[in-house]
Amino acid sequence: MPRPRRVARTVYLPAMSLTHHLGRMTGRDPHQAHRSATPLELLFDLVFVVAFSQIGSQAAHYLELGHVSTALTGIAFSTFAVTWAWINYSWLASAYDTDDAFFRIATLVIMVGVLIVALGIPPVFHSLDEGHIFDNTVMVAGYVVMRIATIALWIRAARHDEKRRKTCIAYAVNVSIAQVGWIALIFLNMPLGITLVFTTLLSLFEMAGPFFAEKRYGPTPWHAHHIAERYGLLVIITLGEVILGTILAISAVIEEEGWSLETALVAFGGTALAFGMWWNYFAIPFGKVLERHRWRGFPWGYLHLVVFGSLVAVGAGLHVAANVITEHAHVDATFAVLSIAIPVLVYETFLFGIYAVTVMQFDPFHIWLYLGSVAALAASVVAVSLGASMGVALLLIACAPAVVVVGYETVGWRHGAEMLERATR
Repeated sequence: MPRPRRVARTVYLPAMSLTHHLGRMTGRDPHQAHRSATPLELLFDLVFVVAFSQIGSQAAHYLELGHVSTALTGIAFSTFAVTWAWINYSWLASAYDTDDAFFRIATLVIMVGVLIVALGIPPVFHSLDEGHIFDNTVMVAGYVVMRIATIALWIRAARHDEKRRKTCIAYAVNVSIAQVGWIALIFLNMPLGITLVFTTLLSLFEMAGPFFAEKRYGPTPWHAHHIAERYGLLVIITLGEVILGTILAISAVIEEEGWSLETALVAFGGTALAFGMWWNYFAIPFGKVLERHRWRGFPWGYLHLVVFGSLVAVGAGLHVAANVITEHAHVDATFAVLSIAIPVLVYETFLFGIYAVTVMQFDPFHIWLYLGSVAALAASVVAVSLGASMGVALLLIACAPAVVVVGYETVGWRHGAEMLERATR
């Protein structure tokens, strides 16, 4: 009797690096199939929860005092310090992640730097409010720690990737020069206004670095779908501030009124707002367009700085609303609703702008969706000024991203599909 034939079986191992030695940073395949965020990148993102929480709580504190300029300036500089380092690391990792001991330790150093930056956020806000000397010592120290580790990674990539050596060196030089400037600011102790001017110039210098390096010496092999996923993951993490603000608002209503209809309105409104903003963002497959038009990654990536900042500000606004409900704030309900509605408006504006810049097309239907979103936000402000509760106002604010979702899922997706097809030809 013949023996049964043994069928060969293919065993698929997890797509994970098992490098127990130092690898070579020669560049990843920019068209690698099924490229996704690594466990190291997911761990790296966790420390930004702390940093965003610090920014949100400090901004909320000064908003509830009515110190708007302090809150806005603090959000701008703190968000840049936190997210710019994240952006640089994420694009570098997309191109050169070797997942070996050197890369992991460098990532650890950057994570420590993020925590130091988070510790330096309260002094920055306090000094801005005082208006004398800009106390950025701790924040700059943490930022420099992050960037030194990044410089080490770029130098290592320059050694191993001969084809893109000049590009990697240009990155390292730009970051190094900027760090000298940041360190100088610590010791100069200049007046607040002058320090803010130099801080802005240094920030612009750093932002110009990647464009100059890649345009002058050639692009790095970053992965379009991977980088789109990485930005999406940070959007989700930043949306955590909106969820946190919602919890604070719910707790405030329960403290004042117990479980009531108002509690349900606040709970649903805040959660629906976060959900709607999430849906708005992930309705757009950015990776497809970036893979076809890689140079559009620059405006796409840079404009996200405002997206992240606006999400943090929404969380801060919800925190202000919670303090207004418990009568612990120095501002009224209309101010609290504005502190939520305006950041949502900024988020929607820049999201539509990023989409238009990425696909390089104009669709009048998107204007109608945008105007519907603006109308919902305006209605929330009018309603609370006429005596509506915070729960009703939150529900109206949540209608802003909901208008876009309903419009896109019923009609707009056809427009989007046609625009996407034209953009990826």
